[in-house]
Amino acid sequence: MLEPRSQPVSGMLQQAGAPAWAKATGHPMVQAIADGSLPHETFRRYFEQNVLYLQDYARAIALIASKAPDREALTTLSQFLGQIVEHEIPANFSFLERLGGDPAALGGAASLNPAAYAYTRHLLAVSAQGDVAEGLAAVLPCQWSYGEIARPLMVAAPSDPIYADWIRMFGNDEYGALVDQTTALLDRLADPVNEARMASLFRIFDRSTQYEVAFWDMAYGGPDPAHP
Repeated sequence: MLEPRSQPVSGMLQQAGAPAWAKATGHPMVQAIADGSLPHETFRRYFEQNVLYLQDYARAIALIASKAPDREALTTLSQFLGQIVEHEIPANFSFLERLGGDPAALGGAASLNPAAYAYTRHLLAVSAQGDVAEGLAAVLPCQWSYGEIARPLMVAAPSDPIYADWIRMFGNDEYGALVDQTTALLDRLADPVNEARMASLFRIFDRSTQYEVAFWDMAYGGPDPAHP
């Protein structure tokens, strides 16, 4: 059971889900990106799925933003959505092309690997049916874990320019500031002493984190789907 601690709600959720979080941020594919040893073919397979995933990820954030309780929340969620639509989706298409992929050959949701499809349906369902705090608990593991992965790698990025550019996209100060804003919004909207509420948020947060692991497994291991 989650118990109130002298830390924010987001930290409580991350700590309670530490096993899945460690698998997501320390995945073998992440380690191979870090040292530049990942085959380009594997990274291309990741982007072929991620460009489709991000479109539904953006839709989930838009659903959450539509329920923003105040202007501050709306501003934060709009900036979050802008990061995905204006920066990450175009960057992912660019990475795909640099790796020899063809964005025009990608299909829609039917082209998602089962693990990626399950992850996006989870995000969309929670964001559509839940409130802002529940939606944030669903989408934050993706945004937050990428920052945590990339930040320490900025010190000694791999020589391969594709991997170095990918790390810089998530390890910079602007990205870190946005993560701080979105986690702070969850902290403001969730009551850490409400045990039932916290248990519900943890289930959502941990499921998303497990899907993060499954997504890495899918991209790293090939066409066979991995389920959380």
